[in-house]
Amino acid sequence: MLADPTRFRMLWLLCGAEYDVTTLAAEVGIARPAVSQHLAKLRLTGLVTVRREGRRALHEARGGHVRRLLFEAVNAADHHLTGKPDHD
Repeated sequence: MLADPTRFRMLWLLCGAEYDVTTLAAEVGIARPAVSQHLAKLRLTGLVTVRREGRRALHEARGGHVRRLLFEAVNAADHHLTGKPDHD
C-alpha cells in the first residue's frame, strides 16, 4: 500500500489531521475520484478510518501504529540517502 507515492503522501497528511476527499484532493493535487479510490484501498487495509460529520466523510490515519510506521519509513529513507548509520 505504501509503495505508491500518492498513497504515501495522503497517509502522511492523514497522520496530522482529518481530511474530506475534496480537501485531500487539493492538497495532493489529483482528482477527487482518484483520491476516493486510494482512500478505499487504505481503508480496506486498515490504515485509515472514516467518520461521518453530517454529509461529510472525514478520513484520518488509524492511530499511533500507522503514524510510527510512516515516521520510521521516512527516517529509514533519510538514513539511506544521507549515509547516516542505522540504529535501533
